Amino acid sequence: MTFLIETKNVCMTASHPLPTAPLASLGFDPARSARLLDTLQAEVAKGRLPGAVALIARQGKVVLHEAIGQLDPASGATMTKDAIFRIYSMTKPLVSVATMQLVEQGRLFLSDPVARYLPAFAQVQVAHMENGQMQLRAPRAAITVYDLLRHTAGMTYEFLGQSPVQKMYDEAGLRTTARGHSNAQFAELLASMPLMFEPGSIWEYSRATDVLGALLEVVSGQTLGSLLQDQVLGPLGMVDTAFCVSPEKQHRIAQAFAHDPDGGTPMDLIDLTEVPQLESGGGGLGGTVADYARFCQCMLNGGTLDGQRLLSPHTVRFMTSDHLGRIGQNRTENAGNMLAPGTGFGLGFSVRSAAGLDTLPGSVGLYSWGGIAGTTFWVDPKEDMFAILMIQAPNQREYYRPLFRNMVYAAMVS
Repeated sequence: MTFLIETKNVCMTASHPLPTAPLASLGFDPARSARLLDTLQAEVAKGRLPGAVALIARQGKVVLHEAIGQLDPASGATMTKDAIFRIYSMTKPLVSVATMQLVEQGRLFLSDPVARYLPAFAQVQVAHMENGQMQLRAPRAAITVYDLLRHTAGMTYEFLGQSPVQKMYDEAGLRTTARGHSNAQFAELLASMPLMFEPGSIWEYSRATDVLGALLEVVSGQTLGSLLQDQVLGPLGMVDTAFCVSPEKQHRIAQAFAHDPDGGTPMDLIDLTEVPQLESGGGGLGGTVADYARFCQCMLNGGTLDGQRLLSPHTVRFMTSDHLGRIGQNRTENAGNMLAPGTGFGLGFSVRSAAGLDTLPGSVGLYSWGGIAGTTFWVDPKEDMFAILMIQAPNQREYYRPLFRNMVYAAMVS
């Protein structure tokens, strides 16, 4: 199936649409761009991908915004460009921006210890192994806000391995019962369990941004959802991004297959129709491609969009610089796959630090992240472009993310 790429009325699903331009006018080959869409459509035809929405923008204009496949495989509903996806960890960059806004306002320092705002962390312990047994000791340094932002807080995720700490996370039901806790309660639960590493010593992708969400509530005096709405979502016109989907929009929620097409396991995703107690800073939002495009364009513009300034350009450059330096990442089990060679981490984003070393194309300075259900984005300042792919196919995400990246750069011919 060959797609005719239409750029008229692109992004009209948002209340404030980004401008559009023909593909060829901004360096994209129409035939190569159509090949990307044909390839995704072929995956739908194979039954491996329920559906997708893809968007590419350059020089402030959207050149491609297309919906492919099914919104809901169970009902057969067709995918639409205004579909609402569980974006999971693509929540983290939004929360990171809200954090830096408070820093800019003089209400927070990155060097602040987390325990200043969440006292339970004053007693947190670090796990270490002695003679095959887990022992606990006081950390040598306090966890800071900086550690939470760059994932050097010593925490982890239960799905990244089978260490004793990760097993404790799993046994505590962090994945299964989390949405029944308030942010403050969830942070206290995390503080009751030991750290896996000394703060500041190792990059380990973790639930640190959930803790950050609880901390922001203390600093701001607002719920995380209200803070994001006031500081980020509202100013940017991200009208379809929230921790739950209102009844009049629920027919637009994109769904995964009931069972994994590659293994048959049930696909258990968060229910966006429920109002959660936990407004997870690490992974609770649902939203549309058009909404997230406004966020990406704001970042690419140096923190401003349509007269709304979220951050100074200096802060944006600071956030999207590598903040790891010589700090290594935990390479054991699943954790070792989180950052590719030649990739560091900033404040809420991975950051490309070398033109080579990785198997994927992209410029030095490219920053990106994704969500566990398959959503992904990157911003390439050198090329003045960004791209977003949203799918709900958790177990196939490591296939579709690199496929999308390769084919977008292949279509960009100047």
